[in-house]
Amino acid sequence: MILPDFKDFPRAGRVIGIDWGAKRTGIAISDPMHQIVFVRPVVLSSGADDLIQKIVAIIDSEHVSGVVIGLPLRMDGTESITTQNVREFANALAARIDVPICFIDETLSSASAQEQMGRVRVHNIKEKLDSESARIILENALAIIKRQ
Repeated sequence: MILPDFKDFPRAGRVIGIDWGAKRTGIAISDPMHQIVFVRPVVLSSGADDLIQKIVAIIDSEHVSGVVIGLPLRMDGTESITTQNVREFANALAARIDVPICFIDETLSSASAQEQMGRVRVHNIKEKLDSESARIILENALAIIKRQ
């Protein structure tokens, strides 16, 4: 089920943060007490069904209790084609899992991730940037959950 906000989101248990991409999807996972976020390798996919299958496998193997998906909005807050693609992904994922899903605005998460990564070779940025963005998305969501 997709929740409208974090009010009813689980307060404990592992949470997965997802930075959706058509080919590369960044993944980060919290510890059960929401104190630490661990970056996972990007998930490479050959299409929507392949990505859903791989994400479901991670959710099952990591015993995830909640999903946070970065929602790419334009700087003025409006939605783009990519935003719609992320919503379609979330709807397809929700149909396959029994874990709550919540969106969080991911505006500037990639820029922030790249800044935090510091000086990294261009070739290494592509390998790590998506999961670093997922880490920032998840850390921001966990901060919101703790405040509520």
